[in-house]
Amino acid sequence: MQTRNEDVRLQQRGGGATRGTSLLEFALVAPMVFLLLFGVFDFTRLFYVEMTLQNAVRTAGRYGVTGNHLADPNHPGQNLSRVSSMIQIAQQAALGLDVSNMQISSTGGGIGSAGGPQDTLTISLTTNLKLLTPIVAQFFNNGTYTFTVAVSFKNEAFPPGNTV
Repeated sequence: MQTRNEDVRLQQRGGGATRGTSLLEFALVAPMVFLLLFGVFDFTRLFYVEMTLQNAVRTAGRYGVTGNHLADPNHPGQNLSRVSSMIQIAQQAALGLDVSNMQISSTGGGIGSAGGPQDTLTISLTTNLKLLTPIVAQFFNNGTYTFTVAVSFKNEAFPPGNTV
């Protein structure tokens, strides 16, 4: 017959083996869970940036087709050009993302022109996003994903003097 102390010792030995098994299971499963978690995080960032850039370009285009200008913050009483106004509107809509590579062109005015009344305005933006997870990043060139978004609108029939 076993004494109470022997029973306690046997239970403690079994508990130690269980803890070791749990640690081994965690060591095998944890990397996969973390890979999945960070992979979801990176792909969520990709979708967020894509949607935000598309929104910024559309917002700038909707503003640009009206022929309006924003006030120049550095020169009171003067306005920014339409192109500078559209870049400013896009930057406000981009929520901290880089829109400095935005290209604005029109069929009548060419590159760097927002065009005149009834002209077709095209805005495109290309930017890069560096991925955070090294394992996910290895599937992309240099660990970055390149976004290109574009939109085309037809300008409204605004006064021709608003073209600049």
